[in-house]
Order: sequence, then C-alpha cells, then structure tokens
Amino acid sequence: MTTTFITGANKSLGYETARRLIEAGHTVLVGARDPERGQAAADALGARFVQIDVTDDVSVAAAAADVAAREGAVDVLVNNAGVLGTHSPADQITAADAQAVFEVNVVGIVRVTHAFLPLLRGSANPVIVNVSSGMGSFAATHDPERVESRPVAPLYTASKAAVTMLTTQYAKAWPDMKVNAADPGYTATDFNGHSGPQTVTEGTDAIVELATVGADGPTGTFRDRHGEVAW
Repeated sequence: MTTTFITGANKSLGYETARRLIEAGHTVLVGARDPERGQAAADALGARFVQIDVTDDVSVAAAAADVAAREGAVDVLVNNAGVLGTHSPADQITAADAQAVFEVNVVGIVRVTHAFLPLLRGSANPVIVNVSSGMGSFAATHDPERVESRPVAPLYTASKAAVTMLTTQYAKAWPDMKVNAADPGYTATDFNGHSGPQTVTEGTDAIVELATVGADGPTGTFRDRHGEVAW
C-alpha cells in the first residue's frame, strides 16, 4: 500500500489529487492548515487528516511526528500548498508581500520536505511532487501564444520559478528518490475565480502521473498534462 501525504489538500487541486490517488489505491493523508476544513475534506474523501501549517516549524514537525507514529513511513510527498499573493501593481509590491508568498510557496516546500525526509527514506520507492506552474517558466511567459505570457504577477511567478529549480536540485542531491515538478496549467480554481478552462481533474493529471511513477520513472523533470515543459 502506497502512503501519500498532500499539503493543502482540503480543496481544489490538492483535494482532487487526494481523491484520484485514493481511487488508485493510495492511503492518503490530507494535510491542511485549517482543522475544520481539513477534517471535513478527509471525512468526505475517506482519508486521514493531519493538521499542518507549512509556514510554521512547530506545526510541520508535529505533522511529521504524527505520521511517523501512525504510518511509520511515507512513499509519496505532494507539496501542493501555495498562495497567489498580492494583486497590487508591481510598483506597490513590498518586501513583506514577497516574504508572504515565498514563505508558503518556496520556504514551505523546503520546511516540509526536510521534516518528511526521514519518512520518505523509509520507502522502497520515495517520490516527491512539487506543484509548480507554467507561470514560472521563462519560455511560457515570453511566448505570446501562451496564456502565461499575459498576467503580470512578479511574486507568484518568481516563486514558482524557484520551485522548479529547487526540484531539479533536490533530484540531483537525492538520486535514490524521484523528485519532479508538476504544472497544473490554467485550471478553474479559487486562484483565478474558477475562470480557467481546465477542470480540476485535468489540472491534476500531471500531479497524479508524477505521484505514481515507478522506480524506473523520471526525476528532475517539469511536466504538465501534455508532457515535459520548457522552462
């Protein structure tokens, strides 16, 4: 049985990823900051809820200890939790705005991954999936044919570029693990007022694909539902 821990799993892409992986036979641990929403999501899915705030060292350590005590190991870690951040014009963005976005989107991944590494090392086939975005791709944001080239969101895009690079470096550092980044694409979620043309099921295709790779699967890649993404 594959044990999978997903951050930000109480709604949208995280919730759908949990649903699909449960359907595929995984034992899924629903990680979420809000206890009521997280427990409600876990109950609806038939999963176990683990409270986790990816911005808080104590919370993350407690979550890892909880999983160590109950499950003993984790086979798949999906770092899904993320924030869009301020909608302010670029000339009004502050250092505090940047800290708020990077603390969740980048530092949060480092914090959770560090805490869960001992649990992943207890797996015969450890897998990490970091949810990134084509919005952090130089190629996509400079291609006028791509939707990613239209928005101006300095902090979110920069944070996702960092997520992808972090992923490739982790993959180099840990050749015994499969570490990949997923680009959900423009999906109808709370992030965009549900304006994206893709369903959450389509948006989770790459996440689910990378969460279910075998021992001979790829590592250090950045993929969307159509294949590898230039970045």
